[in-house]
Amino acid sequence: MVYCTDYNQTTFKYIQMNNVYESNHPLVKHKIARLRAVETDAKLFRELVSELSQLLVYEATRNLPTTATTVTTPMGAAEGQAVTVEVGIVPILRAGLGMVDGALDVLPFAKVWHVGLKRNEETLAPEHYYANKPSASADAIALVIDPMLATGGSAVAAVNLLRDWGIQNIKYLGLLAAPEGIENLRKSCPDIEIYVSQIDSHLNDIGYIVPGLGDAGDRQFGT
Repeated sequence: MVYCTDYNQTTFKYIQMNNVYESNHPLVKHKIARLRAVETDAKLFRELVSELSQLLVYEATRNLPTTATTVTTPMGAAEGQAVTVEVGIVPILRAGLGMVDGALDVLPFAKVWHVGLKRNEETLAPEHYYANKPSASADAIALVIDPMLATGGSAVAAVNLLRDWGIQNIKYLGLLAAPEGIENLRKSCPDIEIYVSQIDSHLNDIGYIVPGLGDAGDRQFGT
């Protein structure tokens, strides 16, 4: 689906007609700048990751399906809408853990499906080490969350795992992305919507995003 017209009216802009959305909200840009800074300690870093996650989830769930409902107010009955679809938050361990609480603040009814993928620092390929297959409905929506979309290998592996489980409606949410990672994910999974706070310049020769923010896991957990 193409949401170019709708998203031009929001805080996210549509990139190159390929389901990539980059935020242009001033609060997002402010928080990303603070997140990058070398003087930002682990406590503040975690807080910023959580706050940015809330903003990303808000935009990525703009088209969640709803059904009509009726509630009783102090003044009588009111017609409303209720989200009835099952939503799974899928953090890619370990750095994705820092985005979970922010996502749950916006989606307290969501489930959390952990996926463990570790990047081989020599080959840069993802290595799968943990997953707990959920009992998900066929129409469930999965939000894959990971702070950094670098090579895109882990994101592609996570999406393929979810599809093996029978989950087809999948979105990716990240804080920073390299063009190489976006292109890899887009080519491998062209139907996936990608929501990021910032698209950076490029990857360096060891697969880190430039200018980036370093290792998101290390900075969150002080390691």
